[in-house]
Amino acid sequence: MDKRAVIRMIVDQIGQDLHALITAAKATHAEATHEQNKPENKYDTRALEASYLAQGQSRQVAELERAKQEFESLSTAAALPDAPIDVGALLKLKQAKTETVYLLGPRAGGMEITFEGTEITVITPHSPIGRELMGKAQGDSIVPSQQPGSEAIPDRPRLVAAPCRSTKPGFHR
Repeated sequence: MDKRAVIRMIVDQIGQDLHALITAAKATHAEATHEQNKPENKYDTRALEASYLAQGQSRQVAELERAKQEFESLSTAAALPDAPIDVGALLKLKQAKTETVYLLGPRAGGMEITFEGTEITVITPHSPIGRELMGKAQGDSIVPSQQPGSEAIPDRPRLVAAPCRSTKPGFHR
């Protein structure tokens, strides 16, 4: 799997999301400051609500801009097979007969892309599975951590970390 192309696809998706959010934020800001949105009485909160929404969208724009910058600066070199998993690793987890592909990214956790027919999910080191994977190596088994207060899972499956297939050996970074 071409890690460089996967990262480029993620950066493109972030760029599209960023463009859509900037457009929405501008429209929301215009609504919040429009003279027709002046409160008609003390219970009229349209302008206030629009300003809160515009503020939240501005924070999301800043977050997406940081995510785009950090993905653009990720290394695309392949790691050695015994190198520990770190941010930038493109890896496959096997659980019984199921294989799932993840990119351990610096941000944008939860983003999903389809690359050459394979669904790839971005996870971060702050996610439960990301925390479990950090520092592991090819072939290591992990037991996903259980959320506090959740019901115990009998015979919890073990996930085995493995590199994505490529012309280069090892995890991709």
